[in-house]
Amino acid sequence: MYPSEEQQKAGAVARILERHRLVARVAIARKNGARIVFANGCFDILHVGHVRYLEAAKALGDLLVVGINTDAQVRALKGAGRPFVAERERAEIIASLRAVDLVTIFPEPTVEALLLAIRPDIHAKGTDYTADTVPERDVVRSYGGRVAIVGDPKDHSSSNMLLRLNRPNTVTSDE
Repeated sequence: MYPSEEQQKAGAVARILERHRLVARVAIARKNGARIVFANGCFDILHVGHVRYLEAAKALGDLLVVGINTDAQVRALKGAGRPFVAERERAEIIASLRAVDLVTIFPEPTVEALLLAIRPDIHAKGTDYTADTVPERDVVRSYGGRVAIVGDPKDHSSSNMLLRLNRPNTVTSDE
């Protein structure tokens, strides 16, 4: 028997945790020997680059935790008119992906406080970074974690998708 739409939604929503519950779940997983991986982003308009990033992050460990920027932080990062998708809905979409185990929404402008709270073994960042340009690298190293660069080349972006939507007859080289 297939799960109902309500059961599927409840499953994804149940994986979205407030910070204190997330910290407790990560501690239990770690106590049971799990390698914790953390990834983060806005994830405003989901695209294949996001999926590849999260799948590559999951391959590094046992439990993938994803931090989602709040609507206010997306606006600060991406500009007026963003996000297009509200934070709870973005979190639910990301939580529904097979590679993702837990999701949290963070209000700070950086993930440093969240990293210090859960202390993941690996902080996974996309290929638009190098190990030396990850802003949180010193925080991750301070507790003995490591930074990993994962995913495919950064040739996908929500911003580019939006530009193409505004110019519907424009074809890119990857089509």
